[in-house]
Amino acid sequence: MGLLSKYLLAFVLISLTLIPTAFAEKNILGEEISILDIDVLDQEINKLNALNLSTSESPSSKTLSYQSNKAEINLWQRIYSRFEIKDENNSRSKKYEDWYSARPEYVERMMDRSQKYLFYVVGEVEKRGMPSEIALLPMIESAYNPIANSRSKAVGIWQFIPSTGRLYGLKQDWWQDKRRNVVDATNAALDYLQKLHALFGTWDLALAAYNAGEGTVSRAIARNKAKGLPTDYAHLKLPAETKDYVPKLQAIKNIVSNPNHYGLYIDPIPNKPYFTYVDAPAVIDADLAANLAEISYDEFLLLNSEHRRPLIRTNEKTQQLILPISSADTFIKNLSQNEKPLVSWNIYQPKRNEKIKAIANKFDMEESDLIKANDLNPQKIIKPSTIILVAKKEG
Repeated sequence: MGLLSKYLLAFVLISLTLIPTAFAEKNILGEEISILDIDVLDQEINKLNALNLSTSESPSSKTLSYQSNKAEINLWQRIYSRFEIKDENNSRSKKYEDWYSARPEYVERMMDRSQKYLFYVVGEVEKRGMPSEIALLPMIESAYNPIANSRSKAVGIWQFIPSTGRLYGLKQDWWQDKRRNVVDATNAALDYLQKLHALFGTWDLALAAYNAGEGTVSRAIARNKAKGLPTDYAHLKLPAETKDYVPKLQAIKNIVSNPNHYGLYIDPIPNKPYFTYVDAPAVIDADLAANLAEISYDEFLLLNSEHRRPLIRTNEKTQQLILPISSADTFIKNLSQNEKPLVSWNIYQPKRNEKIKAIANKFDMEESDLIKANDLNPQKIIKPSTIILVAKKEG
């Protein structure tokens, strides 16, 4: 079945691979991203040293608002001209500068990936009067990968764990995970960061709390107060990952400001929006939506990664999808002229003790396809209350 094959291929490529001291995963395009682990980082740098390595209007009903200075043609210029957080260059930030500068291909992939989302994030940061460094935070959280997952079940470019995501209005169910929606997750992350800044008073402490949790930082401050010690970020006893969190951001900040100094090249990003919302039918196949927009399925998923199934649906009369601005009118035109069925899936509720193989046979599907499309555990019986997607039978 061609439709299912496209869906499965795209999602097989985003599988997560765990290793004891760090995690790595591949995005839809097969690119690996890693969350840096301090012990692994030390080992890597020692090895390197040993080797002597030195826009138009949105056509939808929901319009995204943007702010930009037309004189700033390059978005990077707009970002680094608005840096406000005090520089704290030290051995920790130097360690990460060395790590990134030794991996130019990794940096290039990360920067390229950010181009789809960065203009929107920068605009939202500016609207709130926040330092532009905040727009770089997803680089250390997820390498700007909207489908990044961590061992702690954090998801998306801002790496929300399930509970914090729900607290900030990011819906998570069988059909979708809003932590992966770049627009919704960005607004939630900025809400959270503003709350933390108001609570702790400085951006370095707010960032530490974003990483470790406000309870961890509050307890560290209380311990230092009890001992008569300073309570700033540099003097707090925090987890190693959190002690490295602000230095990581400092390293990225330094690299963005002067990539040549680190032997790196960063492509300019046009200072204009990349994506917009378009109205879509309440129920539509994901790969059909991509075809109507005349973009690849991979590109569609990178912009609409909150959708967890090959069938995109809502209980409302219409829904909105995110598409490149250059493809929005194409989608609207092709949708209006489309005569093919919008849906090639049915929702099915298994009978008691009905086995996966029997269901697959009933709907002329491969058992493995049914499992992958619905994230089923082949070792378990499907509960009768469960709903799954099955292929529509032709005719």
